[in-house]
Amino acid sequence: MAGAAIYSLFIINKSGGLIFYKDYGSAGRMDTNDSLRLASLWHSMHAISQQLSPTVGCSGVELLEADTFDLHCFQSLTGTKFFVVCEPGTQRMEGLLKFIYELYADYVLKNPFYEMEMPIRCELFDLNLLQAVQKDRVALLSR
Repeated sequence: MAGAAIYSLFIINKSGGLIFYKDYGSAGRMDTNDSLRLASLWHSMHAISQQLSPTVGCSGVELLEADTFDLHCFQSLTGTKFFVVCEPGTQRMEGLLKFIYELYADYVLKNPFYEMEMPIRCELFDLNLLQAVQKDRVALLSR
């Protein structure tokens, strides 16, 4: 694995609005409109999958596997969705997403200047998120 395993991270509020987007890959960067469209599309697919699932209590799509990427999703109890686009076959993304949720709870939700459902602009969150992603990359590359 020569490059970064994680391509990008999206955080979507319970209404389907993109509140955070970070690109970690160098190839195929999306512009703002594309990232908004993808977040909206994923929110819709996630909601539809919950309703159409034959399984009682289904929480929606958690993993979408494609030829060139995997998309892992974690939904918090409040409906906020965290999803990571990564290299196919990347392991342990569920743990990383839960850790990102912990960072979100610690640095965004506890920030007295943050307004719920609004875009995230928090330097401590950005810094700790970058450290978590880099640490995860080092762990993946050392295997």
